[in-house]
Amino acid sequence: MKTKYVPSARKRNLWPLIPLGVTLVVLGSSLRSPPQFELASSTSGVQLGTAGAYSVLAATTVTNTGATTLAGDLGLSPGTSVTGFPPGTVAGTTNINNSAAVTAETATTNAYLVAAGMTPATTEVADLAGLTLSPGIYAVPAATSNLTGTLTLNGQGNPNAIFVFQLPSTLITSSSSKIVLTNSANPCNIFWQVTSSATLGTSSVFQGTILALTSIAANTSATIDGRLLARNGAVTLDSNTITNPVCTTSTTTTPPATTTTTPPTTTTTPPTTTTTPPSPITISTGPLSPPASHTDALPIGLAIGGVGLAGLGYLFVERKRRLAASSNEVA
Repeated sequence: MKTKYVPSARKRNLWPLIPLGVTLVVLGSSLRSPPQFELASSTSGVQLGTAGAYSVLAATTVTNTGATTLAGDLGLSPGTSVTGFPPGTVAGTTNINNSAAVTAETATTNAYLVAAGMTPATTEVADLAGLTLSPGIYAVPAATSNLTGTLTLNGQGNPNAIFVFQLPSTLITSSSSKIVLTNSANPCNIFWQVTSSATLGTSSVFQGTILALTSIAANTSATIDGRLLARNGAVTLDSNTITNPVCTTSTTTTPPATTTTTPPTTTTTPPTTTTTPPSPITISTGPLSPPASHTDALPIGLAIGGVGLAGLGYLFVERKRRLAASSNEVA
């Protein structure tokens, strides 16, 4: 006589765990640690165009006192008054209210608008002294001084990574304040978008390009590795040294034209030249590091998946034991 196997209450209670185990496996396999923050490559970024050749560019006047030296060009448009050169010296070209100056001012306006519109921006403290910042976009509140000491910019080994500082009002640095660059941070890729005017303190050391809506004043002996570009106002100098950063452009050129002769025809391959635009500028598009709670997502997912698989394995073994017991009872 065939005996019907009736599972115990304990085993019957385990059967509903089958769909739960399947669910846990699926859930565990779907959990992944979110991608770590990466510097996003941008083919546009803040492009200075012809304004990049200028150490100083203003709209109304350029006034200098003392032995200021400009490594690049000096430009003014639409104003016509440039004073103090000499004793100041300009290593590049001086363009006063000509087509070159007009074009450079237009390029400055375009760069200013791009820098002002970059998002998302991390809001920083008003005084940046004592901070070490990684590449990114930073909103800096107005203050009596935005830099009273030393600011360190860490390029994280990427010379193409950029720093953009957006100031809703003025940019003011204190006397003897300085900006220090580490780990391949490049002054070519540091931009200060100033919604009003900028003032650099006496004997301060500044890095990057200032894009000011109105005017820029560099006090006595302030040094700048970058550019002072004013859209609508004046630039005032006093025994300053402005060194344009060296920004490289990579160019790839194919070999000269070759001629291949195959009777009865001749095929000539014309010379081709491929020019790669300037090294892409990199911008920060998110938080500099993922929240700490995200870092454990993968281990949690594996743990949940493991529990689910263990449960399924146990149920599979129980089922085999049940079938074996049933066969013995029938026999």
